[in-house]
Amino acid sequence: MSQHATDTAPEITAELVRGLLRDQHPDLADRPLRLGARGWDNQLWRLGDDLAVRLPWATPSADELLRKEHAWLPDLAPHLPLPVPVPQRLGEPSDRFPRPWTVTTWVPGTPADRAPVPPPRAPAAAHTLAAFLTALHRPAPAGAPAGRGRGGPLAEADGWFEEQLAEAAGLGLVAGAEADAVRAVWADAVAAPAWDGPALWLHGDLHPANVLTADGALCGVVDFGDLCAGDPALDLAAPWILLPDDAAADRFHVGYGPAVDAATLRRARGVAVLRALVGLIVGEAGVRGRAGGKRTWAPPAAASLRRLLAGVERG
Repeated sequence: MSQHATDTAPEITAELVRGLLRDQHPDLADRPLRLGARGWDNQLWRLGDDLAVRLPWATPSADELLRKEHAWLPDLAPHLPLPVPVPQRLGEPSDRFPRPWTVTTWVPGTPADRAPVPPPRAPAAAHTLAAFLTALHRPAPAGAPAGRGRGGPLAEADGWFEEQLAEAAGLGLVAGAEADAVRAVWADAVAAPAWDGPALWLHGDLHPANVLTADGALCGVVDFGDLCAGDPALDLAAPWILLPDDAAADRFHVGYGPAVDAATLRRARGVAVLRALVGLIVGEAGVRGRAGGKRTWAPPAAASLRRLLAGVERG
């Protein structure tokens, strides 16, 4: 799990954010300001009704991720059928705050880990998710960012998978035949033929906390810090995590274009089983009151894992 703010990181307060705006973007400094959310790497402060200030507060890599979003997302956003947080301004490090920060558009909605898609809305959500990923998964240009261990051959993540499986087993979250089935799904994904198409644009981190809902419908996608180019299987794991049943996942695959080949589907299942393990671990940390834990991550992860393993256990 990621480490959070260090002892040397400045406390982020409304006064600090307003001071940064006055220093570098004074035309925005008098807008109403309130805390919006605290994520893994960044804090989000609402700025009026339509903007947000995003400031890194945890891992050092968050600086690079913010700059990446600012460089690439404005060109991608107009082609996407769901609202995304489009960077509007860049704040540079200063004596007041030693890290970059951004001003983005605000995307309304509730994270899907707190407000998941209900079964009656699953067909529409499957269509929406398929349309979003079809639009996003275009060939990326030369110079597009690589994915920090994401979007490449799954074998490169073998060590990470084993660590997560061992941690989940140590916490009593998987055991026995279930752990064997998890390993079987992963092994099959690693053995699948590698992606041999062009490197496609990928969101890179499509878990429920990064997808927003309103009245049961998907209404936005946030946190493009892991935006990268590579194998679409990385994002095609999303139906198992975001949609409530296999029928919706099947509907997604019908709507997504081009059609997903068998090898990509196998790799996507491997990504999904790894994401499910991470979700269980983060959820358990929330139950135990540990830093960075989020109770709401556990239910979608557990449901996803049950569906992913059903075929293995029947076999």
